[in-house]
Amino acid sequence: MEDMYGIKYTKPEVVLLQDTGIGVAEAAARTCYDSFTNSENDVIKNIEHEMPDASMCDAINAIDDSELLDDLAWTYFHHSILEHANLSFLVRGTSRGVLQEHARHRIQAISVRSTRYTMSGIINAFVASKHGGDKEFFIKTVLDFDMFVTSDEAYNRLEIGAIYDKLDFQSNRVEDFHSIAVAKSSIPFIEQFQGDAEALYAALQAGKKKRNVGDAFKHIISDNVKVDMVVTFNLRSLKNYLTLRDSGAAYFQIRWLAQEMMRVTPKKYLDLIIKKKD
Repeated sequence: MEDMYGIKYTKPEVVLLQDTGIGVAEAAARTCYDSFTNSENDVIKNIEHEMPDASMCDAINAIDDSELLDDLAWTYFHHSILEHANLSFLVRGTSRGVLQEHARHRIQAISVRSTRYTMSGIINAFVASKHGGDKEFFIKTVLDFDMFVTSDEAYNRLEIGAIYDKLDFQSNRVEDFHSIAVAKSSIPFIEQFQGDAEALYAALQAGKKKRNVGDAFKHIISDNVKVDMVVTFNLRSLKNYLTLRDSGAAYFQIRWLAQEMMRVTPKKYLDLIIKKKD
């Protein structure tokens, strides 16, 4: 996919991991109005007379339609009821730039792939390149990581070259660079495989990983780097997110993500949060 600025990108992938159903939202609304007997859903009607058991709860969570929720969402705009429904998405291959945009949505639970713990491959490739390889070894190795949302190899080589230059600059400033880059138990590999970048890289990759290695190296990566995350929205917050981020005025990468999230969101939720077209 090419953006309007001539750069090629890959789109994110999204899976709906779980959804809690709309039945609880109707039960909450009926509680407010004490109107259980007015429901078209028999299991909701029964709440008037008995506390739900496990089988009733399963039936509540399986509800696909609610006239009351539709009225509250589109006639009375009583959207707080929608907060009782939650959806969790697994997102792969969006960018750190999108993550920054996501942070502006206040009500969400979000867990993101950590650069603090997951940068050892890049650092190992750099160490190997300095002890038997060169900048080209580093670039070729990191290209295989598929770590950018941009999909043009020539452009990604520029990104990786910049990472190398930042690490090289830092390595010349730090007296014992290896102590912050490599686990103590792996440092002997540097002498053992001196002059053989491939063997050194393989040994570092197979060895113990430096704990919190990203603490010293977060500065080397850009907003172009891919991130994976699990994000959970209540339905009211998802409505706000999709309304704002599916807009043509939104940053194009987060618009792609919103569109993928909408694509995997079941119709029973979309009917309550996305205005039907005439």
